[in-house]
Amino acid sequence: MSMKCCGRNALSGAWLEVSGAGAIDSVVEKPHPPEQGLYLAPGFVDIQVNGFAGADYCSASTSMEMLEHSLTVQFSTGVTRLFPTVITGGREEMIGALKNLTRARKELRHGRAMEGFHVEGPHISPNDGPRGAHPVRHVRPPDTAEFDAWQDAAEGHIKLVTVSPEWPGTPLYVEHVVSRGVVVSLGHLEATGAQIEAAVAAGATLSTHLGNGAHKMLPRHPNYLWQQMAEDRLCASFIVDGIHLGDDFLKVALRAKGLERSVLVTDAVMPACCPPGPYMLGEVEVELHAAGNVTLRGGDRLAGSALRMDRGVENLMKLASLSLSEAVTLATLNPARVGHVAQRQRGLVPGERADLVEFAFDQDAKSIRVLKTWLDGELVYSA
Repeated sequence: MSMKCCGRNALSGAWLEVSGAGAIDSVVEKPHPPEQGLYLAPGFVDIQVNGFAGADYCSASTSMEMLEHSLTVQFSTGVTRLFPTVITGGREEMIGALKNLTRARKELRHGRAMEGFHVEGPHISPNDGPRGAHPVRHVRPPDTAEFDAWQDAAEGHIKLVTVSPEWPGTPLYVEHVVSRGVVVSLGHLEATGAQIEAAVAAGATLSTHLGNGAHKMLPRHPNYLWQQMAEDRLCASFIVDGIHLGDDFLKVALRAKGLERSVLVTDAVMPACCPPGPYMLGEVEVELHAAGNVTLRGGDRLAGSALRMDRGVENLMKLASLSLSEAVTLATLNPARVGHVAQRQRGLVPGERADLVEFAFDQDAKSIRVLKTWLDGELVYSA
C-alpha cells in the first residue's frame, strides 16, 4: 500500500507533498499551495478510549465486528492509533476484556490501530468523588501479580496503567510496572503531596484526565490538583469536551503544565457517536444526553465522554485559545511521546509511520473537517 498527498503541514505551516507506504518515504516542500484550505497532520493518537460507536472495550463479550466498526468510525475522526482502555472491574472480567482486545489486535484487518492497552483502575481511590463512575466493589490495592496477569493476557501490549498513589504499596507497584516498560499515570486519587511525590520518584510520569475524577469541593491549598500541576515531572491529559472542565481551569492547567507536557484525550465510552439514550457500560447504567454528556443514569455524575478527537482539537482552539499547530500537537506528537508510541513522535518526516489525516480548516470558525485518513499508508477513511 502506498500513498501520496499534498497540503499545508498543520504543525509547521509549510506546503508539503508526502509519500510513502508503511512509513513516510519522502517529504517535499512545495513552493505554491496545491489546494487552498487543505491541511495535513500526523494521524491523531488517543491514549484513553473506553469504547466507541457501540463497542465497549471493557467487555469480554464485545464482538470482533463491533470492535472493527469502532475503529472505522474513529478513523473518520482522524484517529490512527489508540489505547483501548479497560477500567475497574472484577479480576476475571478485566482479564477477559484484555484477552478480547488482544484477539482483536491480532485478527482484525485494522487491529494494528490498537497500539497498546490502557488499564485505568482498579487500584484507585475507593472514595466518592475521586473514584468517579468506577464501581466501588471492585476497587482494590495495587498488586504486582495482578499486573503481571493482565500483561500475560494482553501478550505484552499493555502500555499505560492508571493508579492512585494513596495506597501504601503504590511506589513499589510503580517501580515494578515501569521496569516492564509500561507508563504509569496517577489518577482517580485522593492523595497527599508526599504520596504524589513518592509515586513520581518511583517513575510515574503522567496525570490521567487532570481536573476530573476528583471531589467537587477541595481545600483552597494544598490539594492534589495544585500538587499535580506544580509537579514538572508529570505530564497531564485533558478531556476537552466543554463539559468535563471549565474553560478557566483548562487554560490555567495548560499554562501550569506547559503545552509540551499536555495531552488531549477523549475518555470516550461506548455510546460515543451513538444516538442519545440509555446504555450499559458493563454493570453500570449510563445515559448519553443530547448535549453530549454521559452520566450515570438518573444522576449528573459523569461516566466518561462522547468526545471525538477532531472535536477535541477544535475545542482546544475555541476554549483554550490555542493555535491550530498547538492543538494538533496535543493530539499527535505529545500523546505519542507520553505513550511511547514508536515512529510517531517527530511529525511529518521520513521514517515516521505513514499515519496521516487530511482535513479542511476554517480559521474563522476554528473548525476542522476530516477528509481522508491513512494508517500505515493505507487509506482507511475518505469523506
